[in-house]
Amino acid sequence: MSQETKKIQNIPVGPLGLIPMSNCTELGEKVNAYLVEWRNSRDNEHESAIAFNGYQRDSYIIDAKVPRFGSGEAKGVINESVRGDDLYIITDVCNYSLTYSLCGHVNHMSPDDHFQDLKRIIAAVGGKARRINVIMPFLYESRQHKRNNRESLDCAMGLQELVNMGVSNIITFDAHDPRVQNAIPAHGFENVSCTYQFIKAILKTEPNLKIDSDHMMVISPDEGGMNRAISFANYLGLDMGMFYKRRDYTRIVDGKNPIVAHEFLGTDVEGKDVLIVDDMISSGDSMMDVARELKRRKAGKVFIAATFGLFTNGLAKFDQAYEEGIIDYVLTTNLVYQTKSLLEKPYYVSVDLSKYIALLIDNLNHNSSLHDLLIPTDRINRVLNEFKNKQQ
Repeated sequence: MSQETKKIQNIPVGPLGLIPMSNCTELGEKVNAYLVEWRNSRDNEHESAIAFNGYQRDSYIIDAKVPRFGSGEAKGVINESVRGDDLYIITDVCNYSLTYSLCGHVNHMSPDDHFQDLKRIIAAVGGKARRINVIMPFLYESRQHKRNNRESLDCAMGLQELVNMGVSNIITFDAHDPRVQNAIPAHGFENVSCTYQFIKAILKTEPNLKIDSDHMMVISPDEGGMNRAISFANYLGLDMGMFYKRRDYTRIVDGKNPIVAHEFLGTDVEGKDVLIVDDMISSGDSMMDVARELKRRKAGKVFIAATFGLFTNGLAKFDQAYEEGIIDYVLTTNLVYQTKSLLEKPYYVSVDLSKYIALLIDNLNHNSSLHDLLIPTDRINRVLNEFKNKQQ
């Protein structure tokens, strides 16, 4: 059933309000466009009821700003009433492209700056909204999710700060370790997978793929990504392999034990197309090492799929690997900031998640079950069957 013809079974929690932070305005506008289209074309027999007041609007985006003083301090400002609204605040804490003036110097915004701005907007709501939901695709401080010796637990502390400010639901994508939700066990926390969207993008990008265990394989670049790779392998009906990092524990370089080699566990990859899946690409060094090891083992085409493409050390190593035939495609989502140069790369495929976010918001606003959205088995089977039928 399409979203616009979906039968309304629950009244909305409250009038829908969407606040895309300045770090993700483009994504927010796309999400808003889907919501406007669906709700204005949806046959709603209850539209005259008071519970559906403001249900169909030209835009659900609430005017909100975070102006800064010359000292770098800031304040959250909401320029219209949100009393009784069901608010959805979308933020990309990884958008380093935004800057502000700090005592005359240009300062790029860090994840800490973005998180503070998010809290400022929540504070500006002043408890007047019916419910506050935060959509934070890249979970703030998710790489600092566990304690080793005398260390901070930044991710857990950030989550607790949000719920203490009145946030009811936190929605994130492919959290580095979803067990961090144990820090807020009595509050809503949804860790959403992008498996369906990646599979759709891969099939569209390479229509001649042979998806069977004789011609294709799923690879996890390390032991931490095993569950993610197993999920892809099960959905696609493929074998799975894994690399593990052999480290030199006699030395410490840049605060960590250096990787000596990437050892492979799995069946022969010779002649097979391989899909390397992970939650993020940071510097990309590990991904490139894995891709080269697979090519050394005579693998076919190499697809790299990661939810978050951070590319912290630039794109030069990816350009070189593409020119050398080490990689064929790199797929990441639009959930974090994408540079213009990245979008223009011949090997890059952007996976758009705006429709998926709009679906989540629409269902949550109606207090509807998210089961079919979070467990995409039927949708994946349908798109795979369509793909294989076209090849026959």
